[in-house]
Amino acid sequence: MKSPGRGFARLVPDGPDSVPPNGSVEKRSNRVNGDDLRRRLQAGEPVLMPGVWDALSARLCAAAGFDTVFLSGYSVAGTQLGLPDLGYLTQAEMAEVARRVCRASPETMVVVDGDTGHGNALNTIRTIRMWEDAGATGIFIEDQVWPKRCGHMEGKEVVPREEWLSKLRAAVEHREHLFITARTDARAAIDLEEAIERARLAADLGVDAVFVEAPESVAELEKVAAAVPGVVRVANMIETGKTPLLTPSELHDLGYDLIVSPLSGLFSMTKALKETLAVLRAEGTLRDHLDRLVTFDEFGGAVDAPHHFDLDRRYR
Repeated sequence: MKSPGRGFARLVPDGPDSVPPNGSVEKRSNRVNGDDLRRRLQAGEPVLMPGVWDALSARLCAAAGFDTVFLSGYSVAGTQLGLPDLGYLTQAEMAEVARRVCRASPETMVVVDGDTGHGNALNTIRTIRMWEDAGATGIFIEDQVWPKRCGHMEGKEVVPREEWLSKLRAAVEHREHLFITARTDARAAIDLEEAIERARLAADLGVDAVFVEAPESVAELEKVAAAVPGVVRVANMIETGKTPLLTPSELHDLGYDLIVSPLSGLFSMTKALKETLAVLRAEGTLRDHLDRLVTFDEFGGAVDAPHHFDLDRRYR
């Protein structure tokens, strides 16, 4: 078996002699946290976060050179449950996926979708603790009525300002290192002015970033940025969604430095899998279409198989 494919980081100690005394295959010491993301943003360059949904997608993002990813509730609901993002995913299910992702890619900053905090302010405190225990770098907390739905779907409703702000206040007061992003969906549910006012109030509470979901034009993006100064602003780039697709450089010039591309990988994977399965169904084999696939050894590199073979030999 070949060594890990180029770009795939070793996520466990480098050799059999460095296996931890307790025999653990995986290691999570020196895990990155919200302070690392704060420093990254203070450097003045935009941070682009591709969306992930499991340990493998997180490892592939790390191999591609991304130091920050977003664990998307939309993607986890779709891949783990086969369901749309309509509030089906539970707090415990998301925390478990977060734990797996953070464990699989310990040098990657993982911002985890927190939906509405999964209840009131007290439930939000528990969500904060569960996310930090899982190894998350950050969390998004939104103001939708539960059950919530994807921010680019129709029919959203938002809770009163104070209800959302109380959750954010609880989150800020009870986090250790977590990078907290306040997301408002009031642009669609009420209007842009209400969304801007909510973002201002959230910034005053001491959140790390504000996220007005689904502006529908560059002019709206500019208006939000001008109205909410002095805080990191988030832009959500969903292909075929409501907000114009812009590059990190273009968004930086507009005043947005934390950029989410939550569904690019999921949509790409879904298209590739559908096309490959259609060929397999039609021809019964991929013998003449191997260019659609990674090789056996390349996939082994993606999951660090050579190192695990070394561990296996150590204990024979």
